[in-house]
Amino acid sequence: MTPFEYQRVNQPEAAVEAISRVDHAKFLAGGTNLVDLMKSNVEHPTRLVDITRLSLSNIEELPDGGVRLGALARNTDTADHPLVRQKYPLLSEAILAGASPQLRNMATNGGNLMQRTRCYYFMDVAFPQCNKRVPGSGCGAIDGFNRIHAILGTSDQCIATHPSDMCVALAALDAKVHVAGPMGAHFIAMVDFHRLPENTPQRDTNLNANEIVTALELPAQGFTKNYTYLKIRDRLSYAFALVSVAVGLEMDGNTIRQARFALGGVAHKPWRDTTAEAALNGQAANQDIFTRAAELLLRDARGYEHNAFKIDLARRTIVRALTQAAQGTPQSQSNKKIA
Repeated sequence: MTPFEYQRVNQPEAAVEAISRVDHAKFLAGGTNLVDLMKSNVEHPTRLVDITRLSLSNIEELPDGGVRLGALARNTDTADHPLVRQKYPLLSEAILAGASPQLRNMATNGGNLMQRTRCYYFMDVAFPQCNKRVPGSGCGAIDGFNRIHAILGTSDQCIATHPSDMCVALAALDAKVHVAGPMGAHFIAMVDFHRLPENTPQRDTNLNANEIVTALELPAQGFTKNYTYLKIRDRLSYAFALVSVAVGLEMDGNTIRQARFALGGVAHKPWRDTTAEAALNGQAANQDIFTRAAELLLRDARGYEHNAFKIDLARRTIVRALTQAAQGTPQSQSNKKIA
C-alpha cells in the first residue's frame, strides 16, 4: 500500500473542497471495496477524505410519496428499513442478495454505487493488460479467461461487468442519484450514472472526480406486489452474479400495464432496455411474451470463449424472473435449475 494523506470532514462542502484540492484523492466511507483495492495496489489514492461524519445517513419519505436514501446509510439499515421493506421490497431483496451480513453492515449506499469490477485482470496487478487499471495497456480478458465477463455493451477496450446487486434494483426502480460538487447540487438518473466502457473503460461512472453522492431518490412507484430479484451465481452465498434480473410489474389481472426490468452481471453497468419493457405493456403475462422480451433485450448480446453460455442463461433467467413477478412470488430462486 502506498502512503497517503488522511483528512476527516464534517460537512459535504468541506468534503468537496478537500477532494478538489488534491489529484487522485478518494472518499472513504465503509471502505469495503476501496481498502481492499489499496491493499492489492490496484488503487493508489494520494488522500483519503473520511466522510463518515457527514449527516447523510437518513432515510425519509418525501412529500410526493417517494423515499430519499442517504448516501451514508448502511446497506443493512437500508434493506431493513420499514419504508424500504414496505414500499420497495425489490430493493430490499436485491441488497440482501449481495455480499455477507458483515459487509452489508459496513457498506454504504453511495459506496455501493461506486464499487469497482471484480474482473480478475483488474483485481490482480500481476496481469499487465487492463485498460481499466492502466489505460492503453489492452484487455487481458478478451482473449483470456472471461467466464464472468460481459455479453452486452462491450468494447474492444474492456469487457468487465459491474458487480452491484443493489444498483440493478435501483435501475429497475428509476432511481435518481443526488450529487454535490463545486458547481452545486444536481441529480443523475440511475440509468445514466454508470458508463459503458467504449474508449474510456477507466471511468466507471458519470460522477466527476470532485463530486460526492449525497442521496438516492426513489419514485413513489415501488412495485409492492409483482416484483422479484433473481440472482444466478456459482454458490448460494457471498458470490457475484453470473446473471441477475430485477423485475417490477404493474398488473391488471393477467395483463401487464407496466413493466420494468434490469439485468446485472452482463454489462459494465446495470442493463435496461425500454424497447424490451415496452413489448410487455398491455400484453397478457405468459411465457411467449416473456421470451419475446428476453430476445429483444439480448438481441445485441455477444459471447466470448468462456462466457457464451451467459446468453442462454440470461434468456432463461429473464423469463423465470418475469414469471415469478407476474405470479407475485418474489422470493429469489438463486442457483435452482433455470428450465
